[in-house]
Amino acid sequence: MSSISVEDLSIRFRIYHDRSPSLKDYVVGLVKPKKPTSVSDFWAINHVSFGISAGERVGIVGHNGAGKSTLLKALCRIYEPSSGRITVQGRIAPLLEIGAGFHPEFAGRENIYLNGAILGYSKSQLRAIEQEVIDFAEIEEFIDTPVKYYSTGMYLRLAFALATAVQPEILVLDEMFAGGDANFVQKATARMHKVIESASIMVVVSHDINLLSTICTRVIWMDHGRVKEDGPAHEVLAHYRESTAAAAAPPPAAVPAEA
Repeated sequence: MSSISVEDLSIRFRIYHDRSPSLKDYVVGLVKPKKPTSVSDFWAINHVSFGISAGERVGIVGHNGAGKSTLLKALCRIYEPSSGRITVQGRIAPLLEIGAGFHPEFAGRENIYLNGAILGYSKSQLRAIEQEVIDFAEIEEFIDTPVKYYSTGMYLRLAFALATAVQPEILVLDEMFAGGDANFVQKATARMHKVIESASIMVVVSHDINLLSTICTRVIWMDHGRVKEDGPAHEVLAHYRESTAAAAAPPPAAVPAEA
């Protein structure tokens, strides 16, 4: 049974405030004592806890910099916790930065095996899905060409076709796919909905509130690295809409003082 458990998770990034040293600074630093490096800590995720059970469709909302994408990357083991623990039962398909594992000098066919291994596919699985991936991406003519010569649309089509070729138990999405011509986007959207319906668990970050209200049963609202609210999608999204509308509203006009 698929599940995700996040216990008191914190993720810290170290920020260095000193400018990059020039060659002169480096040479001088060899003979003179160096000044202490100026650093500070930024807690992208700060003591976050929640659990997700099989059958749940969870959306994550929040302002830019709230920690949404960092949280997804932590679930996918791209970032390790600074403290706390994440326990995942089930195979995760991360649709975060599509094609991030492609090597520009490798041909499309070689990248199917390289990126597929990064996504957790076995060699036998990749052999079985290779032709289906090529056909879905509509790049048969260019599959043995290095991907550095691909257009952005071709690159995204191949990456998307590979990432969605094997049904995952846990689907993790950072925004929805939007690349290629209108016909491919329609085909990709249909496949995405099929993958979402079949996955045991879905976790998605999106700024599209209408989309989240349609596909999610639960929403987690992140604010400055913490969970501000976690509950049924319609309730949390209503509160989030009210908050963003209030933040965007112009300040009240000043009342002129009486003479």
